[in-house]
Amino acid sequence: MTLEETAARITRGLGGRAFSGSMKFDCGADGVIVLADGAATTTDRDADCTIALSRENLGKLLSGKLNPMTGVVTGKMKVSGDLAVAMRLSKLLA
Repeated sequence: MTLEETAARITRGLGGRAFSGSMKFDCGADGVIVLADGAATTTDRDADCTIALSRENLGKLLSGKLNPMTGVVTGKMKVSGDLAVAMRLSKLLA
């Protein structure tokens, strides 16, 4: 699945629910997905919280196959910025 397809899937998954703040999934050379203003795009910009991870691990995270805490502890993902934003996102995607 491309990052554009993943961004579209995230936007559909939000189903119009409000999300306060902004978050960036940074997949390195593969690109980024930024969640802000009620939608997800692949246009890079500053965000309140950034999660750095591989594109493969992003797919696992979004499908529920990678627990966020396990991902951080094992080094599969790194979180920087406002951790409260990351916590709000986990509630939306659950």
